[in-house]
Amino acid sequence: MEPALLARLLNLPQGEEALRSRLGRKGHPRLGEALGAYLERLQAPEEAFRALKRLEAGAVVTGQQAGLLGGPALTFYKAHTALGLAERVGAAGVFWVASQDHDVEEVRHLHLLVDGEVRTLSLPFPPLPAGRLSLEPHRKAIADFLGPWAKDPRLVYALEAGTLSEFFARVLLAFFGERGLLPFDPMAEELAPLFQEALERELEDPLGSAEAINREAERVRGLGGKAPLRRKPGAANLFLETDQRRLLFYEGGAFTDGVRRYTQRELREIARADPSRLTPAAGLRPVFQDLVLPTAGFVVGPNEFRYVAELSGVYALYGLTMPALFLRVQGVVLEPPILRILKRYRLDPWAFVERGEGAFLEALREDLEGFRQVEEGLARLLEEAQALAERARALEPTLERPFRRFRARLQGEGERLLRKVLRARLSRDAVFFHHLERLRRHLLPLGLPQERVFPYAMYALRHQDALRSLEEAPLEGRAVLVLG
Repeated sequence: MEPALLARLLNLPQGEEALRSRLGRKGHPRLGEALGAYLERLQAPEEAFRALKRLEAGAVVTGQQAGLLGGPALTFYKAHTALGLAERVGAAGVFWVASQDHDVEEVRHLHLLVDGEVRTLSLPFPPLPAGRLSLEPHRKAIADFLGPWAKDPRLVYALEAGTLSEFFARVLLAFFGERGLLPFDPMAEELAPLFQEALERELEDPLGSAEAINREAERVRGLGGKAPLRRKPGAANLFLETDQRRLLFYEGGAFTDGVRRYTQRELREIARADPSRLTPAAGLRPVFQDLVLPTAGFVVGPNEFRYVAELSGVYALYGLTMPALFLRVQGVVLEPPILRILKRYRLDPWAFVERGEGAFLEALREDLEGFRQVEEGLARLLEEAQALAERARALEPTLERPFRRFRARLQGEGERLLRKVLRARLSRDAVFFHHLERLRRHLLPLGLPQERVFPYAMYALRHQDALRSLEEAPLEGRAVLVLG
């Protein structure tokens, strides 16, 4: 189910009016002091400290896993949307650094486009939260992979980080600090204590939030949607970090992480000694975020939208109003060589992102002399089949359906053969094939949309106009960013 339809069916808050109506909510009493100390440690620019004052009006929040070099470009697109919305209403733009995430497969790869080829760095991270992953053993490998870019002052600053999550936060400050973006790492020593009260509250009713999610999941399914967050029986919404991060289950008055059992008192003591060891699952994370931050708006991607849609019951359980939800802008970057290829074939970049070779073959029709005659011949054949079916029906009405099926099979086989003609010509024509491969590497690298593979920092390091182009892009919908 599309996010827009899901939002209407569930009556989720959206739009600038909903955002403005949620301004003025208070965050944690020690938020300004703690976030200021965190920014001091990261040597954030003055614009970030000025943005702290705007937190009093409210925050537009977004977030992402702590990927290398800022992660894929969608990270920067989220930050842009959050900052743009915050600027409209006089609030602060906050980026939640998902340092508690321990899915290292999501963050251990860095893909760059160098000399027209996709190059990949893969680091051997252990299965720990990003906030625990030391950058020191990997600093040289990252710098070597970046080559001359590693000497850029922005990356020199970022590579001074101690952990992967701090590296990510420093990249955000290096490229968005002048726009006033506030990174927020919940595992940072200055910020983790802000969640102690929320953790203790969740421990008091360990299944309440899970049950609220399951109730909303039933409602979503009843409306014809998918419910990605449904909780298993006994599953809490908290992870405990010991030798690794494990989900807690609650049964018979005690907790277990699958290795040992814990009393409520033991977990409360852990939370007081080191609150970063107890972390919220996806079904609780946005609510914990909003218990500490004065969140008025929340910028998410399409997949995140679907799980946040299940959380209205959890927000109600904690006495919070759900923030206004916004889908981040989607972006595609076009550098000069790719722009020329797209113009030659009159090809929409989004069509290629969505359909790949199919879109290219469609555009290629116009360039192939003689193809139009073959295509028109098939159309005439289909018209004759239709006329034949009508004559047969006049003779014997029961033959209408068999002739209709015959025409459908003829059309399907004809279209298959037309595509085969195009592919055959494509394979023989080196220019066409070269153009297709270049489009794939730039717009669908690794078979995925560009925004999910290449970091936008790569473009900002290569083109002086990249950050300005992003700042001028729309905040929602689709953006084509022409660079160079």
